[in-house]
Amino acid sequence: MSGHSKWHSIKHKKAAQDAKRGKIFTKTIREIAIAARIGGGDPDANPRLRKAIADAKAVNMPADNIKRAIQKGTGQLEGVTYEEIAYEGYGPGGVAIYVEALSDNKNRTVSELRRIFTTHSGRIGESGCVAWMFQRKGYIVVEKAKASEDKLLEVILDAGAEDMREDGSNYEIFTPLENYESVVNALKDHNIELAASNLGYIPQNYVKLEGKQAQQLLNLMEELEDHDDVQHVWANFDIDEEEIAKYSS
Repeated sequence: MSGHSKWHSIKHKKAAQDAKRGKIFTKTIREIAIAARIGGGDPDANPRLRKAIADAKAVNMPADNIKRAIQKGTGQLEGVTYEEIAYEGYGPGGVAIYVEALSDNKNRTVSELRRIFTTHSGRIGESGCVAWMFQRKGYIVVEKAKASEDKLLEVILDAGAEDMREDGSNYEIFTPLENYESVVNALKDHNIELAASNLGYIPQNYVKLEGKQAQQLLNLMEELEDHDDVQHVWANFDIDEEEIAKYSS
């Protein structure tokens, strides 16, 4: 879909993200702690923890912070206990939104997220209302300027990716869950810079938005992402890059 973009392939461009280093640290520390709590403190035996540590290093988190987060997760140090929660809802234009959160107070989190949805012409729905519209996959974004299409295809297909699509100024790469790490590592081995990478919920179809609804939806996504308890937000919208430029200016 040349000329269009989805949230996870555009949000890394937004200059506002650069000002949120402290917030990124907070969210990454929570992810490390819960990954260690669920799967143990050895990253070699815990893929989720391995990914969280890689994300922490990518934002230059000090090694001591990473170590303490692991120890809090395994119970070696005292710390707040977070619970994984998924919230589902709808944005402007009927866009399906899937939110992954880590919270130490579910009542507070759902109340605050409900306010965010309502403020931007959306609403939280019942569990399962939109989850069926998404598939769990590995998701990687590479800017077109960083690698040729032929080179990318050669690298990712050899490493086990299942699909690659054009999305405006980016390439979106999709992998089975079990091949995600091997594709990421293959790209890094070939010195191809990643704009974004995650294990996420990929929409099976997209809703095209423009004008006021596009701006409302982008504002909703930004505020959700900015919430301390929210780790990731996934949504099935498609917006023309001119609309994104208006929003980012």
